[in-house]
Amino acid sequence: MSKYIKIFCSPYTLNSFLLLISVFTELLYIAHSRTFAGDIKVLKDLKNGLDPNSITPGSCLSSWDFSIDPCDHLFTKRFTCGFRCDRVVSGLSRVTEIALDQPGYSGSLGSTGWNLPYLQTLDLSDNSFHGPVPGSLSKLTGLRRLSLSMNSLTGSLPGSVGSLSLLQELYLDNNHLHGPIPSSFNGLVSLKRLELQQNNFSGEFPDLGSLRNLYYIDISDNTFSGEILATFPTSLIELSLRNNYFHGSIPSGFGSLVYLQVLDLSHNHLSGSLSSVLFDHPSLQQVTLSHNQFSSLELDKNVGGDSKLIALDLSYNELRGLLPAFMASMPELSALSLEHNKFTGMIPSHYALKAAIVGPGMAPFERLLLGGNYLIGPIPGPLMGLKPGSVNVSLVDNCLYQCPDLFFFCQGADQKSLVDCKSFGPYIP
Repeated sequence: MSKYIKIFCSPYTLNSFLLLISVFTELLYIAHSRTFAGDIKVLKDLKNGLDPNSITPGSCLSSWDFSIDPCDHLFTKRFTCGFRCDRVVSGLSRVTEIALDQPGYSGSLGSTGWNLPYLQTLDLSDNSFHGPVPGSLSKLTGLRRLSLSMNSLTGSLPGSVGSLSLLQELYLDNNHLHGPIPSSFNGLVSLKRLELQQNNFSGEFPDLGSLRNLYYIDISDNTFSGEILATFPTSLIELSLRNNYFHGSIPSGFGSLVYLQVLDLSHNHLSGSLSSVLFDHPSLQQVTLSHNQFSSLELDKNVGGDSKLIALDLSYNELRGLLPAFMASMPELSALSLEHNKFTGMIPSHYALKAAIVGPGMAPFERLLLGGNYLIGPIPGPLMGLKPGSVNVSLVDNCLYQCPDLFFFCQGADQKSLVDCKSFGPYIP
């Protein structure tokens, strides 16, 4: 008996026995796990691919302890947050959402295989992930929402992202991504919202006219160039192409975007004439075309009477001629900026009345910015009674006859010199 005990307790035999127990325990854990094994691997790879120093105490990932089943212990002390599970097949739980907190996780997304066919939401925004957007994200065939915004991702977009046919929301804004938008984006047939702003994307913007569910596009603050030739889906409600390098004129096709409410084309190199299609549009409420090189307005008779515009910004262009009288008759227009153009002539009385007197069925001007032009003549009488704070009006840097600082709308800059006014055109003292 003593010999038997001695053999059993030898270091070699004891280590083998402990290893056997460890393997048996692992097999027992897998056998009784409620989480699909492949999903657990993805969660492990995601955590292991991060810089350990970026996993701070109290963060979601600091609580991920894979000695227990993730889905079975979600929102306990060891899996406090960061993902969601649903029991979807054969009694097994599958990971359907990964939505991390924002403590500044740092690492690459390429170390994860992303084989999560039941994942509907992947939200890693507001962290410090770096490196390229992995092409393996195309394995997320059930994905509805992808948000990688506010990180430090680099490189170009893989064309495989366009295979996510169920994707409804795509947020890649505020990264360092560059290159063209893949033509495969036309495969995102379920897409409703696209945000690519604050990157370094370049080239011509692709034709997305086939994406019939898309209602929101923001590609502002990039380096897109060329003419705006792309066909946009008629479902669009908001379109922002601000701060790029687009040139040429505004496409007449914008008139067919019958649901469009917000249009921002500011800070580009657009030029030519502005068509009445913008002012008679059936749904447009806010149009911002500032900081371009538009030179004139091409208007039909009785333009603007049915306009839904609430805010119109045409400032910092090269617009000439008299102030468009019809803008004071637009029923909903309450914010108008025409400053820093080359308008001449006198301020129409309708402008002053709309700022000073509220008429029936007509929204008053709450903002009327006319500074930086070559307007002449006296200040219209209705403006003289305005009190500071009642309405935002600016008439500075024009050629007006007497605009003293006594009036708040004359404060902030002097009128142009007589020499400048006469050199630009006829001047009436």
